[in-house]
Amino acid sequence: MNLIKYVEDQLLNTSNIPDFSAGDTIILSYKIIEGTKERVQDFRGDVINIRGEGKNKSFTIRKISNGVGVERIIPFSSLNIVEIKVVKKGSVRRAKLFYLRKLSGKKARIKEATSNR
Repeated sequence: MNLIKYVEDQLLNTSNIPDFSAGDTIILSYKIIEGTKERVQDFRGDVINIRGEGKNKSFTIRKISNGVGVERIIPFSSLNIVEIKVVKKGSVRRAKLFYLRKLSGKKARIKEATSNR
């Protein structure tokens, strides 16, 4: 099993991925290919879910755009990830934040984690 994990670590594109968890606000720079053109688009939102392990590990990022909730599920091993920046560390008590889908406005805020502990 250690050999499989070693080979997966060598093949996966995880060198530019910082450590983040559910509740964090991140900016995902994602490469979009349209025909022969390529461009990089930023997607800023809250991480509401991290699931899987190894090459199957993925995360869900959610933002509100023009009053509509938009979610994207991104595999950690995606070659289209250009960069991920952690904007704010969140303080949450759950690993899956699906309850945020029902909330809006100030109720949907995530507290910022304090680093005094």
